[in-house]
Amino acid sequence: MNIIKVKNADEGAQKAFEIYQNVIKSGAKVLGLATGSSPIALYDRLSASDLDFSNMTSVNLDEYLGLDGDNDQSYRYFMNQHLFNQKPFKHSYVPDGKSDDHEAAAKAYDQIIAENPIDLQLLGIGRNGHIGFNEPGTSFDSTTHIVDLTQSTIDANARFFEKESDVPTQAISMGIASVMSAKQILLVAYGDTKADAIAATVNGPVSETVPASVLQNHENVTIIVDEAAASKL
Repeated sequence: MNIIKVKNADEGAQKAFEIYQNVIKSGAKVLGLATGSSPIALYDRLSASDLDFSNMTSVNLDEYLGLDGDNDQSYRYFMNQHLFNQKPFKHSYVPDGKSDDHEAAAKAYDQIIAENPIDLQLLGIGRNGHIGFNEPGTSFDSTTHIVDLTQSTIDANARFFEKESDVPTQAISMGIASVMSAKQILLVAYGDTKADAIAATVNGPVSETVPASVLQNHENVTIIVDEAAASKL
């Protein structure tokens, strides 16, 4: 693992942007993207840059079940607002949260990943060590699947909704094996609420109780952390 420690999220976003510049110059065609607060400053830089994504494909990690892409809390909407509207890709894939057959949608997404091998996968990390919506206990062999969100994840997402009862309780997520299939992985984490998860990811045993710990088994992982998130390393 390559650990890059930065002063703050702004400096982290610049480091992440430089990694994106390099992989795109090196011929990357498929970017695995993530949502949440951690990547926003990176997406701002990508949007303002002269990088051209029009011949590239993006594959997003996850989507809430029950929300369509026009819902302002869906991850498709998030990606449109923060990146896709400014920087269109040739194809932009986000799991289908409104499918009538969720299992079929999951299988279809696995096929998309198989046909578009991911060159660089961006990740955030949950306080409990989740990556994507792969909660503690998720099999390391998992591919795209339907997830029951834990209460801690629901609580963490509640700030984005008018009331807690509006927060989705399920999602469709790329599995851990899907994430690990990427040629390169970049995880970004900021703030002291992520310190325990980062310490367990980097220094703890590789265990399904800390999903992100599986990254120790990948040959090309970079983790960007600010001083607060790195405080327990």
